[in-house]
Amino acid sequence: QVQLVESGGGLVQTGGSLRLSCAAIGDIFSINDMRWYRQTPGNQRELVAGISYTGITTYADFVKGRFTISRDHSKNMVFLQMTNLKPTDTAVYLCNADIFLPLTADPLSGWGQGTQVTVSS
Repeated sequence: QVQLVESGGGLVQTGGSLRLSCAAIGDIFSINDMRWYRQTPGNQRELVAGISYTGITTYADFVKGRFTISRDHSKNMVFLQMTNLKPTDTAVYLCNADIFLPLTADPLSGWGQGTQVTVSS
């Protein structure tokens, strides 16, 4: 069994910063791409940022210049440093990763439960 566990959410004022963490826990062989999504009630999940195994990063236009994604291979973790937060960033942030289990050829797409980020105006 593999779990993705997010942490670091909370309540912050406009212009503030938060750092989200996500740990992949279990019998893991390797992890390819890792991503952060966010979701608000009644809306579809939207991609915020992604990072490849080699460290190539991609960002949604609405977070470019404000958010930074990074990862720690040794700990199977991905991070999202969020700065200059806006009320429109309020959402549940979810971690997603393409995880290879030992002796498997295809990765499974793992999801965390999410962590709430609330930005007050």
